[in-house]
Amino acid sequence: MRALLELVRAPAALSVPGDTMAGAAAAGRPATPGPAVASLFLYLSGMALNDWADRKIDAVERPERPIPSGRITPGRALGIAVTLTGAGLLTAALADGRRGLARAGLLAGAVWAYDLGLKRTAAGPAAMAACRALDVLLGTGERAGTGGLMALAIGAHTYGISLLGRAEVKGAHRGTINGALAASATAAGLAALSCLGGGRHPTPPNGPCPGNATFPVPASHRADAPAPHDRAAAVALLVGYAAVTAGAQAGLRASPDPDQVRHAVRLGILGLIPLQAAGVAGRGRLAQACALLAAMPAGQWLSARMATS
Repeated sequence: MRALLELVRAPAALSVPGDTMAGAAAAGRPATPGPAVASLFLYLSGMALNDWADRKIDAVERPERPIPSGRITPGRALGIAVTLTGAGLLTAALADGRRGLARAGLLAGAVWAYDLGLKRTAAGPAAMAACRALDVLLGTGERAGTGGLMALAIGAHTYGISLLGRAEVKGAHRGTINGALAASATAAGLAALSCLGGGRHPTPPNGPCPGNATFPVPASHRADAPAPHDRAAAVALLVGYAAVTAGAQAGLRASPDPDQVRHAVRLGILGLIPLQAAGVAGRGRLAQACALLAAMPAGQWLSARMATS
C-alpha cells in the first residue's frame, strides 16, 4: 500500500481538489464533487505514468522510488495510469456531460504528452503549467472564460514548481531560483486580480427580467458577493502563500543544494492550497476555503514520510 501511495504522490494529491473548487468559484457555479473527483483521478494517473516513463532514469537518480526499487512493476504502474485516466474521463462525463468529457480529454492529453515527451524538453514547465490551468477550467462548467485569471494564477505557480523540480537532483542555479520567484509573484498577482478585482455574476433580486432588459444589480444581490471578511481572508491567504512559497524559494539563494530544492518544491506543492483557498474565499465562499486549508496538516504529515514530487 505504501508503494502505491508513493507512486501516485499521495501528499501532492491533496492539492488537487482545490483546482476545480477555485474554478467553480471564479465561474459562480456550485463546487460539485464530480469535477474534483475527475481531476483527482487524472492527477493520480499522471503521477503513475510519470514514474513509468522515468523508470530508467530513476534507476540511476532515484533508486528508492517504487519501480526501480522493485516494489511495483512497470506493467502494473502503466496499468494504474491507464485505469485512472479512464476513471477520470468517465467521472467528468457523468458530472458535466460532453463538455466535461471534452475538457477532461484535453487535460488527459496534456498529462500524457507531458509525461511521455515534453517533460525533459524546454517546453516542460509550460506544459505542466498548462495541465494545472486546464484542471482549474474543469470546474468552471459552461463559464470557462470567467475562470481564466485563476487558471493562469495556478498555472504560473506550477510553472515555478516545475522549474525547481528540474533542479532536485543537482541543485538550483541563480536563474532557476529567480524564475521560480517571478512565477510565484505572478501567481499571487493574478490570483488577487481574480478574487478581488470584481467580475461577479449578477443574479436579479426578483427573478429574471422580461425580455432582454438589463439593469444594475446591487452588490448585496449578486451571486457569491463577498463580504468584507471574505476579502480580508483572501488577502491574508495570499500573504501567507507568498511568505511560505516565495520565502522557501528565496532561501535557495543562500543554500541551493538538492535537499533544500526538494524542500522548496514540497512547500510549493502544498502552497497551492492557500492560493486556491484565496481564490475561493475572495468569491464569498469562506467555508469552502477553510475546508481546503484543513487538508494542509495531512499534506505536511504525509510529505514528511514520502516523496511529494
